[in-house]
Amino acid sequence: MTVPNQHDHLESSLSSKIERHFSTGTDVLAQFLIDKRNPGTRKAYSDDLNDFFLITTGERATKDSVLEFLHLERSAACAVVLNYKAKLFDKGLSEATVNRRLAAIKSLCAMGRKLGICGFTLEDIKGEKVQQYRDTSGISPEEYRKVLALCDKTKIYGIRDYALLKLLWDNALRRNEVSLLNYGDFDPDAKELVILGKGRGTQTEVIGLSKSTTSALLDWTSAYRHRKKKAPLFVALDFQHKGHRITGDGIYKLVRRYCKKAGITKRMSPHRVRHSSITAALDATDGNVRKVQKLSRHRQIDTLMIYDDNRAKDQVEISERLSGLVE
Repeated sequence: MTVPNQHDHLESSLSSKIERHFSTGTDVLAQFLIDKRNPGTRKAYSDDLNDFFLITTGERATKDSVLEFLHLERSAACAVVLNYKAKLFDKGLSEATVNRRLAAIKSLCAMGRKLGICGFTLEDIKGEKVQQYRDTSGISPEEYRKVLALCDKTKIYGIRDYALLKLLWDNALRRNEVSLLNYGDFDPDAKELVILGKGRGTQTEVIGLSKSTTSALLDWTSAYRHRKKKAPLFVALDFQHKGHRITGDGIYKLVRRYCKKAGITKRMSPHRVRHSSITAALDATDGNVRKVQKLSRHRQIDTLMIYDDNRAKDQVEISERLSGLVE
């Protein structure tokens, strides 16, 4: 019996196919979704792509249907997407929703090109022009004070709701930023909170807390007896979901319920609370957009300028002056 020597082992290793160890397969959809680190972002892309394939093929996106689409000629792929875009408008969807779904398809094609499977781009298919943050109106601090007053802090759910609603207002947080918080993210001694900001993947940032919000969060963590650092900070308290992380949808319903009970007729949401906080902050700082940018964490100062323009109502003021000139 001949025993292979070290040289034979080396030759065999060098001549073997590299795919034996590093095969990536051709599941572009799976790779594309894995690349989205934020669970909320991953779900949004998945939903948008499933809508595209449901309308164009009659079935949700699969490994094979994605490959079939990515293997199309450029002209055929553009025709498919343009037809899909037209159907979205026929359904009465907004420009922003159409643009988001087109962006998901373009991102899928980009992943296909990275993997050497797709040979075309969809850059010629332009999105629709959308005026961002046209309506930045919210409610006044006085109205939100009525909302907070409805929280029954003699009961555990009232203690939770007050802390959550106070955090939304004082720090202008997005609902998913609140939903993803863990107990270990809260540092009462430093009056700080570690959040996973929008569009930052797994990167976190530290935000400061007001004294009253810190106190409200301490009341909640004491009432619920938080112990584990990795446990969710805000949890559901109903019998069916008790102890589970409160979802973005759960926060939305909570805000809607309290605002409606407070007699607020405007359709409210966590994001509308965020609008309200930012507008109130601009009022309190006499339009200091640089300071308020620290609160809102908008990357572009131009976004805050839209808030400030809407708050100041400069257009109405000029219109009134023009009206006076001809009366």
